[in-house]
Amino acid sequence: MKKFLFYLVQFTWALPQNLVGAIAFLIMSRKHEYERFHNSFITYVERENFGGVSIGIFIFINPSRKDDWLHDTKIHEYGHTIQSLFLGPIWIFVIALPSVIWAGSKKLGKYRKEKDVSYYWLYCEGWANLWGARWSGEKFKSEEMIKRGHFGKPLKKYM
Repeated sequence: MKKFLFYLVQFTWALPQNLVGAIAFLIMSRKHEYERFHNSFITYVERENFGGVSIGIFIFINPSRKDDWLHDTKIHEYGHTIQSLFLGPIWIFVIALPSVIWAGSKKLGKYRKEKDVSYYWLYCEGWANLWGARWSGEKFKSEEMIKRGHFGKPLKKYM
């Protein structure tokens, strides 16, 4: 019943992002490996300068990273999936746009590097870690996530 409700809400309340994600999944899954991760679908897309992105229940991750990073990124991106469930149609404005700008801006990337600011300092990224761990039941493994995954601070509860 929980799974049914999860998908019902994702494909009604959170329909816009799931339609976009489903189209991307249908295109990408033809050429790339994919798997289920809890209630989401992860497609492994190897691209230079790409880490991962979540579009509703559809997650796309670069598989050419270290195992701990891959493990933690699945949890993190699943957190964005749960945010989609919670926020529905405003997810794009509250989560997606700030996240894309934070991840994709060269200026912000330089700022994070120069000031040693964790990527997970931004509200939507730290929140994704908390909810990803909570709703997946998985534990983080990577040093970065353990030390700075909770809005730039340690993720003690999810180690």
